[in-house]
Amino acid sequence: MRDFQFPGRSPVRATEAMAATSHPLATLAAIDMLRSGGNAMDAAVCAAAVQAVVEPQSTGIGGDCFVLYCPKGQGEVLAFNGSGRAPAAATVEWYLENGFSELPKQGPHAVTIPGAVDAWCRLLEDHGRKGIADALAPASHYAENGYVVHDRVAFDWEDPETDLSLDEAAARIFLPGGKPPRAGDVHRQPELAETLRIIARSGRAGFYEGAVAEDIVGRLRHLGGLHTLDDFAATKGDYKTPVGISYGGYGIHQMPPNNQGLTALLMLNVLSGFELSALDPNGAERLHLEIEAGRLAYRDRDNLIGDQDHVAVPVKELLSGAYADRLRAAIDRERAMTNLPRLELPGSDTVYISVVDRDRNAVSFINSTYYSFGSGVVGPKTGVVMQNRGSSFRLDPNHPNSIAPGKRPMHTIMPGMMTKNGRAVMPFGVMGGGYQPFGHVHLLTNMIDFGMDPQQALDAPRVFYNNDVVETERNVRADAVEGLRSRGHQLVEPHHPLGGGQAVLIDWEKGTLTGASDPRKDGLALGY
Repeated sequence: MRDFQFPGRSPVRATEAMAATSHPLATLAAIDMLRSGGNAMDAAVCAAAVQAVVEPQSTGIGGDCFVLYCPKGQGEVLAFNGSGRAPAAATVEWYLENGFSELPKQGPHAVTIPGAVDAWCRLLEDHGRKGIADALAPASHYAENGYVVHDRVAFDWEDPETDLSLDEAAARIFLPGGKPPRAGDVHRQPELAETLRIIARSGRAGFYEGAVAEDIVGRLRHLGGLHTLDDFAATKGDYKTPVGISYGGYGIHQMPPNNQGLTALLMLNVLSGFELSALDPNGAERLHLEIEAGRLAYRDRDNLIGDQDHVAVPVKELLSGAYADRLRAAIDRERAMTNLPRLELPGSDTVYISVVDRDRNAVSFINSTYYSFGSGVVGPKTGVVMQNRGSSFRLDPNHPNSIAPGKRPMHTIMPGMMTKNGRAVMPFGVMGGGYQPFGHVHLLTNMIDFGMDPQQALDAPRVFYNNDVVETERNVRADAVEGLRSRGHQLVEPHHPLGGGQAVLIDWEKGTLTGASDPRKDGLALGY
């Protein structure tokens, strides 16, 4: 139980259903969907669509999504890969011959074909009770009639990673009057409202064919992109088999590569050999072990993960106990390692959604355009912000993550699912680009090893190794800071808080749900 004399929030507790998102309007839309007869998948898609409007810096219909789903909370966990692919004309040779030394972070060559709308439609057809029109109705309303800009959204909007002024449509829509909106301002996106109405009427074809696709492809090609209408029409997500391990008596499930979810599992395997529960949860030793396990796991991520439809990724070997033992042996509890490659991990703006309904359908859902406002390319007639996931590709033809026609890039956004004895225990996720494996591990170990409830686990101070320094949130205790420094870590205070997450914990014996939403974002959990 938290100390009520300190700032904070309690977890939300209910019996029937629960939704947790990073924005109040999205959580409310999910609850409205559930109370009107929709199920968890309907609610998750509805919430994602709302966030595509009200958190335009973080997500949109020009982005991608991944989903883990446990129908009725029992049996097999399903994984759906809704990430987009490179254009058919995108080859390493083309980029090298045209003077590229790396894929740009902004502009048309950063854009992969968005997979979110295809995924939304497919998931609703396969698992929802309502259709895409119902799911998009609240989002269309907010885009047309306006929404109030919330505080974290305004904070991100004012300092985007992407220069919105370079694209005429982006500047017109997202820099009204030449500047970003402030918290409390009302913002509208009428072009996007019409696009959402087209998708509501025509489904998947309304986005990947016809006027919407023509507007987007026309803009990309005008800027020099390789995208075609055929690339859009061919877009199709697919079901995958999750990867997973056992940790502390729980099953931990992640998306397989091209997703970085494997990185969190590697970290957990390494940490399983230490008695974390005997340590101070906010002390230097616990944080040091997490940092070092992360550095080892990210090295393997950067060297080995790619699209398994194109390259072989040694998943079984990486998740073996013997490999974890080898990695663990490299960690000195009293000293930071000095022999690992530099990690340069970009941040990203993402939304994560956790929903459980009265039938205990459990959905772990994540949606993103990657960097703040993605590529900065916006469809002038449609208002669609295009993602910049293509910037994750490499131009080394021998690297597993090299760009190739129809290939998916290594992806940072990762939903999680915790199970026990064949039943879902908690759909969970932590946003934040490269931080996400750290965030998953910190949340899970806070709960499993230290007995925290989901809200306490999300509230707890965070650190993150990046660019040869340890980003240390301001709420990390002074003695822990000194302990990390004494172990050889160089510490800096991050400009942005580290990540943001949501979770819904299922107690099958009591018949209750416990929801949590990260205070680093604007959102909340609601249940009934």
